[in-house]
Amino acid sequence: VQLVESGGGEVHDGGSLRLSCTVYGYTYNNYCMGWIRQAPGKEREGVAAIDSDGMATYADSVKGRFTISKDNVKNTLFLQMNSLNPNDTAMYYCAADPNPEYGCSSAAWLRNEGYPVGQGTQVTVSS
Repeated sequence: VQLVESGGGEVHDGGSLRLSCTVYGYTYNNYCMGWIRQAPGKEREGVAAIDSDGMATYADSVKGRFTISKDNVKNTLFLQMNSLNPNDTAMYYCAADPNPEYGCSSAAWLRNEGYPVGQGTQVTVSS
């Protein structure tokens, strides 16, 4: 099982980025998938989650600006990030949970345990 993120980079305040996460080793159709981020000196934050039915949830801090989606044929997860601001600067990790004990939601990433994550991709937003 391997999750490989890409698409991070540096943008100016107000800019956009699209993160991708390709899943190798299993078909994730029935998994809870999502994104977690962590900035230096800050707690981890569950950014977004999407369940097997395509239902998505978001952290309040990104709601209306970020969109999570997936391509089941390509086994790839996406995070479209618009209207980025310096507070979005963080390492972004892709996550997959086949059996989330506390459900599939952006907040549940911090309660569920033992799920695989990728190596992360850095997003930096300059003012």
